[in-house]
Amino acid sequence: MITLRRSAAALAVTVVLGAVAAPGASAAPTPTPVAIPSGLYGKGDPTFDGVFRQSLALLAQDRVGVEPAAKAVDWLTGQQCDNGGFPAFRPEPGTPCDAKTQLDTNMTAAAVQALKALGGQDATVTKAVGWLKSVQNADGGWPSWPGSPSDANSTSIVIGALQAVGEKPADVKGKDGKSPLQALLGFQVNCDGKPGNQGAFGFQPDKDGKLAPNADATAAVVTAAAGRGGFVIDVPKEKNRPIEAAPGCKEGIADPRTAASAGSAYLARTMDENGGFLKAPPMPGSEATDKPDVGNTADAVVALAADGHKDAAQKSADWLAKNSAPWAKASGPAAYAQLIFAAHATGMDPSAFGGTDLVRELNATGPAPRGEKAADGAENKDDAEKKADGGSSTAWWVIGAAFVASVGAGLLISMRNKKNKQL
Repeated sequence: MITLRRSAAALAVTVVLGAVAAPGASAAPTPTPVAIPSGLYGKGDPTFDGVFRQSLALLAQDRVGVEPAAKAVDWLTGQQCDNGGFPAFRPEPGTPCDAKTQLDTNMTAAAVQALKALGGQDATVTKAVGWLKSVQNADGGWPSWPGSPSDANSTSIVIGALQAVGEKPADVKGKDGKSPLQALLGFQVNCDGKPGNQGAFGFQPDKDGKLAPNADATAAVVTAAAGRGGFVIDVPKEKNRPIEAAPGCKEGIADPRTAASAGSAYLARTMDENGGFLKAPPMPGSEATDKPDVGNTADAVVALAADGHKDAAQKSADWLAKNSAPWAKASGPAAYAQLIFAAHATGMDPSAFGGTDLVRELNATGPAPRGEKAADGAENKDDAEKKADGGSSTAWWVIGAAFVASVGAGLLISMRNKKNKQL
């Protein structure tokens, strides 16, 4: 569900193609090192994912009752432009945004969810939601970058932001009179007689207008269509809802709830066939592999839980508990956040997730939360001073991701990129 992975992959491809097409260019330019702000979680280059990973970190800490450092939330709010939108990263927040500032719906929607959970940021959240509505496409959906065609993941994450602030997505319509939930139905894949594709959703049509099954997009659609929230879901209180057979291709998907059920069937079936996980999609021009996509599996666990399929979600959550530690350690804070979301969705303890304390590992990737000491034993003086001054900034913590660094190097990270080297 982390659309950034796809955006990052697209960016990487663009960089590579641009280097090839540029007259006289023999190699991609060397990226300029970016200084990591003290309030930002993660040590990877934040150019493409700073706001996104920070927002996931804040949400994860809020879910487990940890109060992050005040400078972490200050960094996030400082990234907002005057019009309400958020870019991925602004190295100089004090400088006004201009026409060159690339605002992003994914960054903005993630920030809305985090800051709403944080509380005390109503003005910032209201401006951000207003900006999101202003860039909604006529078909009711959203792209990552305004002016582009809508895609399933961006539309889904904005739906999560609308739900977080109490808006009804069905009432937020584009110029064509369609809501974002109706837009999601347009991403259902026509399986063309291939039973294995039934119920799947695609990210975005190709140049010929065709949609390819995409597990990441399907998980995003299921979570959004189930109406349980965004990254952090409201876990259904009802008993387990069995997986239903997916309807035939382009048949029976007449409403969001049916769409969610169809997508859940696709996810559960696919993970069952793999032994409890989703496989990483092949890189452009390469053959498919059996390598697990841990991040997308975590997203799928949240999606299944949001749709009430507790047993199916638990099966893959157990797989994650046994196999996710190396991936999370290599990928960074956003990975820990995704696993915390999956643990919460299935009622598992994130502080003892397959032998890993996800909360402790997440805290260690950024500024020490309030009441805790930094890795070097120093007190969190920043927050202590704010408390003494009666400051009202609520402390939160952020997430960093090494995957973005790989993007600059040309490594494509399967959309939502944290999956192989996390967003």
